[in-house]
Amino acid sequence: MIGPKKVTREKRMKIAYSIANQVIERYGSKVQAIGIYGSLARKTDGPFSDIEIKCILNALDENFCYEWTAGDWKAEVNFESAEHIIEDATTVDERWPLTHGQFFNILPIYDPNDFFTELKVKASSIDSSIFKEAICRTLVEEVYEYIGKMRNIELQGPRTFLPILAMEIAAAGAMIIGLHNKQFFTTSAQVLPEALSFTDKPEGFEVLCELVMSGNLSDAKQIIVICENYWDSLLEWYAQHGYQIECSKVIPW
Repeated sequence: MIGPKKVTREKRMKIAYSIANQVIERYGSKVQAIGIYGSLARKTDGPFSDIEIKCILNALDENFCYEWTAGDWKAEVNFESAEHIIEDATTVDERWPLTHGQFFNILPIYDPNDFFTELKVKASSIDSSIFKEAICRTLVEEVYEYIGKMRNIELQGPRTFLPILAMEIAAAGAMIIGLHNKQFFTTSAQVLPEALSFTDKPEGFEVLCELVMSGNLSDAKQIIVICENYWDSLLEWYAQHGYQIECSKVIPW
C-alpha cells in the first residue's frame, strides 16, 4: 500500500545525502551548494515528513524542480542559480513570513564556499521600507477585499462561505503581523498560534484567531461581528504605526 509511511529521521537524512551525491555525480563542477530545508533542516520533522533539498548550480539558464515518491516517502529537489535564490531571498511580499523561513534554516550538505551563510546574511539585510510597502499592499489587496466580500455576503449570501472567509482574514492578518515584526512562521500549521505569540498586534486579532482555531464557525452573525471588530482594530493599529491605505481618485499608473 502506497504511503506516506513512517520513516525515521535517520533514514530521511541518509536519503537526502544519497540524492546530493547523485546530484554532484551528475552535475560535477556546476554544483555550487546543496542544502536541506524545511522541517528536516529545522529538526522538527515528523514520521511522515517529506525531504526538501536546494541545489545551487552555476551557469543555470532556467530553474527547475523534481518531485517524486518512492512509495514510503516523498522528495522535492529544487535546482536554482545563485542569482535567482538571492533575488528570491531578498524579495518581500505578503507571504514573506510563511515562505522565507527556509532561507534562514538551510542545513548544508555540500557548501565549500559558505554560500548558504552568505544567503542568510542577505536575507537578513532587507530595508524596513520594503516591509512597510508589503504590509500596506497586504491590507489593500487581501484584507480590504475580504471585508468587502464579507459585507456582500451579509446582504446577499451565501453565508456558507463565511467560515472560509474568516480563515482567510485571519491568515492575512497573521502575515501582516509577521511582516510588521519581521518574524517568519515555522510552518503553515503554526501560523496562527505563532502570530498570537507576538506582542505587537491589533486587539481584535486574538478573538478572530480563537474563533478560527476552535473550528466553531457555524454562527454567521458571530463571524461577521468578530471580523468587523477585527477590521476596526486593524485600522486603528495601522494608524498608530504610521501605515496608510493607499487612497486615490485616479488610476495609479
